[in-house]
Amino acid sequence: MTFKLGLTGSIGMGKSTTAQMFAELGIPVWDADAAVHKLYSTGGAAVPAIQELYPEAIEHGEVARPALKRLIQSNENVLSEIERIVHPLVAVDRQNFIGTSDSDIVLLDIPLLFETNGDKHMDAIACVNIDPETQRERVLQRNTMTEEQFEQILNKQMPNDVKCNQSNFVIQTDNLDHAKEQVAHIIELIRKDYINA
Repeated sequence: MTFKLGLTGSIGMGKSTTAQMFAELGIPVWDADAAVHKLYSTGGAAVPAIQELYPEAIEHGEVARPALKRLIQSNENVLSEIERIVHPLVAVDRQNFIGTSDSDIVLLDIPLLFETNGDKHMDAIACVNIDPETQRERVLQRNTMTEEQFEQILNKQMPNDVKCNQSNFVIQTDNLDHAKEQVAHIIELIRKDYINA
């Protein structure tokens, strides 16, 4: 039986870097964002259904994220309709990943784990965490969004301290070495206390 560890955390908390640390220690990683990207790409399973509802969101045989973003901003019902299409397909992709893994532990990197009730399907949850000032600094340094866009994303996400309180493990991402130590410790604990208990 493969142990399913969910990894979550708000934007700018260091989730992708932390997922990479698990991968470097031999833990297979499934990335929810990458799964959605695949579903939106040419030949992706979500393309026909989205094309049927919103043909203007399709360009060159794939979902054009900027066009989709504009649709979502102009009509609040669009997001829930897209989620109705995408969430079941993402769940199938995740199950296929778990089903074909021969590892004792897999990491499931899901930004909106609690918001989508994905926590119910995990054996344990790890949440990345950093102070709000560092979080803001990290996000705005990327130069991929404005302060206003960052605030909008934060408002849609569950507060990170609430996520931490609902998680089995909290990984402080204050520096790389400290984060790596915590990741190695979590893998060790899962093997000792959960799998071989």
